Amino acid sequence: MSSIVSVQNLRKSYQSGFEALKGVNLEIEEGEILALLGPNGAGKTTLISTICGITVPTSGAISVGGHDTQTGFRAARGLIGLVPQEINLEPFETVMNTVQFSRGLFGKPRDDAKIDAILKQLSLDDKKDSRIMMLSGGMKRRVLIAKALSHEPRVLFLDEPTAGVDVELRKDMWDIVAGLKAAGVTIILTTHYIEEAEAIADRIGVISKGEILLVQDKAELMAQMGKKQLQIEVSAPVDKLPKALSGYQLTAEGTTLTYTYDTKNERTGITTLLNDLQKTGLQLVDIQTQQSSLEDIFVGLVKEDT
Repeated sequence: MSSIVSVQNLRKSYQSGFEALKGVNLEIEEGEILALLGPNGAGKTTLISTICGITVPTSGAISVGGHDTQTGFRAARGLIGLVPQEINLEPFETVMNTVQFSRGLFGKPRDDAKIDAILKQLSLDDKKDSRIMMLSGGMKRRVLIAKALSHEPRVLFLDEPTAGVDVELRKDMWDIVAGLKAAGVTIILTTHYIEEAEAIADRIGVISKGEILLVQDKAELMAQMGKKQLQIEVSAPVDKLPKALSGYQLTAEGTTLTYTYDTKNERTGITTLLNDLQKTGLQLVDIQTQQSSLEDIFVGLVKEDT
């Protein structure tokens, strides 16, 4: 896959001396969904704003579809659709007129059929003559996406697209994103919902304090950094681990013993652990395994950076 967005040594500093972006390098592949995770103040929105030309970089280079965002701003910006965090829509305007106006801002000729298709894709076709003020919060977010898609961009940035949206609408939004990807749109989303990234992203990027900590294929990340835990339930509380179990990565809390192991190792040590457990006289009641989630991995990465 070729990169459709290329960010090289991007820096953004303010007069106060605060450095929001510290030499960010990022290659976004055409047709992928990249989820950008990071705590508040990590630089997610600043990075998106700078790529979209809303914020002027202090130094570094950005290209979109081969167009430099500084020397070829109009060509680069024409390839980008942006769905911001804030819902800022004209309340008395209709959905259809709102989306048509956005298309016109990019110099595209009027095309009612194209707008109708976008509204249908976003389940807004029955709302096209409704005024924005009559819509729910979830529907307004769909209108923001329709506006961003109105000029047929190749790259779509979604900045916290499901913030404040209930669980059902959030899942609907995931379906919308999957449909956009199937149509060939490259999607970059920032999110605080870890399960969102885990559900729909192809690659995960983690940003903290203005620096990219990693960008990696989601499945590879889970395989390389995810640990598995074996939870062993015994019949009586364990105040102190028996000496025979001291050589294992084992913790005890009440009647639950938790053993952490790496699935990449040739041997997990589970068989010998269970044999040694039996020798201690502890009576085993139940066993279950648990895979580390993306949230566990994310929290661990950010902690390492603090």
